[in-house]
Amino acid sequence: MSTVRTSDFGTGALSRASALIHTVLTVEALLLLAASPGLAGLLLLGPDPANLPLAALCLLPLGPALSAALYALHHRSRDLTELHPARAYLRGWRLNAVPALQLWAPLLAWLTVIAFTLTHFSATGLPAWWALLLAAIGAGSLLWGAHALVLTSLFAFRARDTARLAGYFLFRHGRATLAAASLLVLTAALTALLTEALPALLAAPLLLSLLHGSRAVITETQKDFTA
Repeated sequence: MSTVRTSDFGTGALSRASALIHTVLTVEALLLLAASPGLAGLLLLGPDPANLPLAALCLLPLGPALSAALYALHHRSRDLTELHPARAYLRGWRLNAVPALQLWAPLLAWLTVIAFTLTHFSATGLPAWWALLLAAIGAGSLLWGAHALVLTSLFAFRARDTARLAGYFLFRHGRATLAAASLLVLTAALTALLTEALPALLAAPLLLSLLHGSRAVITETQKDFTA
């Protein structure tokens, strides 16, 4: 006679690992599907700096896709018998598409201005240290964007309040900011050394790591900034 209880099915270590793999693969597929119109457009663009504004337009669908993925990964089930990652992803997209775009679009526009200036820096006549300053501002903007993406994916704040909180946490939780910075460096390295497609194919695991590194930010937001 079996001693395994029915209530224990789906809760063991192997089941939890299988649930995580299933969730990550499903979220990855849905993320790529949601962002595919823009990603397809990027493949048609050449590396000419003049195409930077068009590249930014192609990246617009990526913001809501990433936000929905973060929502689905955060609300994932550890139980193999209670897996609904596709449902969670679609719910996250419905809830967060507009709020994510409200922050994602201005961030893309700002980063496009910085990138365009740096690629045409010799024509500006500015001293070289200005290029370093612009690069630092761009990096800081990306880190702010990482915090803003997590906040807008998991909480229903107004866009301006999310923007302020992201700036606050940028310095408040240095460890979380450093974790986001390491992921950005890893993404840049994968793109530069291997292929531009690899970060897209590993987006879900990278976002799962971002959630893990943002635990302190999420906990403090839940405790101090929500009812």
